Amino acid sequence: MAGWHRETASSVGVLLLLLLLLSALSSGRPQKKCPGDKPCQSSRPPVVLIPGDLGNQLEARLDKPSVVHYICYKKTDTYFTLWLNLELLVPVAIDCWIDNIRLIYNRTTHTTSAPPGVDVQVPGFGQTFSVEFLDPSKRSVGMYFFSIVQALVEWGYTRGDDVRGAPYDWRKAPNENKDYFLALQHMIEEMAEKAGGPVVLVAHSMGNMYTLYFLNQQPQAWKDRYIKAFVSLGPPWAGVAKTLRVITSGDNNRIPVISSLKIRGQQRSAVSTSWLLPYAHSWPKDQVLIQTPKTNYTVQDYQRLYKDIDFEDGWLMRQDTESLVADLTPPGVEVHCLYGTGVPTSEAFQYSDKFPDVEPTVLYGDGDGTVNRHSAMQCQRWAGKQKKNVTLKELPGNEHVNMLTNFSTVAYIKTVLFAP
Repeated sequence: MAGWHRETASSVGVLLLLLLLLSALSSGRPQKKCPGDKPCQSSRPPVVLIPGDLGNQLEARLDKPSVVHYICYKKTDTYFTLWLNLELLVPVAIDCWIDNIRLIYNRTTHTTSAPPGVDVQVPGFGQTFSVEFLDPSKRSVGMYFFSIVQALVEWGYTRGDDVRGAPYDWRKAPNENKDYFLALQHMIEEMAEKAGGPVVLVAHSMGNMYTLYFLNQQPQAWKDRYIKAFVSLGPPWAGVAKTLRVITSGDNNRIPVISSLKIRGQQRSAVSTSWLLPYAHSWPKDQVLIQTPKTNYTVQDYQRLYKDIDFEDGWLMRQDTESLVADLTPPGVEVHCLYGTGVPTSEAFQYSDKFPDVEPTVLYGDGDGTVNRHSAMQCQRWAGKQKKNVTLKELPGNEHVNMLTNFSTVAYIKTVLFAP
């Protein structure tokens, strides 16, 4: 028996020695070189997904001094899903939800904060689950980036490795999310170094504004090294007319059990709402956006509008954020701008004498149902103003969110990823 143990130990020792030798040889082996004596990059460029407004999960933990209704939780031991949690968007319970997700604006610091005793966090930075489904139960109503991520996996990508999500607190504008941009920069650098080549950014809706702001803060040398391309889906470069309805009378997004007026206060408290109002650099200055029996409002009348709807904090929010990307400075990277058309899209609103506490008559124009066509097309102004190519791709009949599941969108992303 003793001899058997000695032979076994000897065999194991030899095996371990071989494994160590192979490991050493592998670690010491020089990387395959490409022209220019640089490491060859992966055949699959890493992908970072940047969601839009409402486009990723939010979680909250409570320890509140008081609640708005006796059925509301005052304290929770752990974080729970705040968005998207369909169970909280029903009558009565929605009062609790509104009180937890709203922001409080400070006129002195020009910043926002959660209500006392409410701690909100963004789950899943660097992962994809938070942007694939807005509802953790993965109900189809909350499906977001899932189709694109699943396609990437089928092309050889791995969730949380070479395809990652970059969720953020979409209630706020970039000026209040500085830590997010630092984390995003570090993640891009890490992914690019690991892959031996630059990253492709895929953004949707307001995420494009966030991405543009981020890229405008980076030196060109950094962008040349770390960014292969920027795929822009449904971008609201010049703002969205729909947000005027949101701040004026609220918008329940056609969910009949939710009152637009009830949810209006919460929607107004999100700074990103005022940030996304139409911009004068693209909207005709004489175009009436809101019409009432007494007054017409254009892009030049926001201060008066905020005063007339008794929401003057909104004017301060707009001033805080309007300059962030208002000049539409070219991003300095290759851009692929995909936008939907042919879907009736809110363009102006007519109110009765009960303004602003009444549903408006909506006037429609062209777009993707959310983003107006001429707003999405503003990326064309970058053509010829930067060294990198700018490509526009119209997607007829593509609705704003549904474009993320459309075969044409997924196929186009594939051509960008695997282009030589």
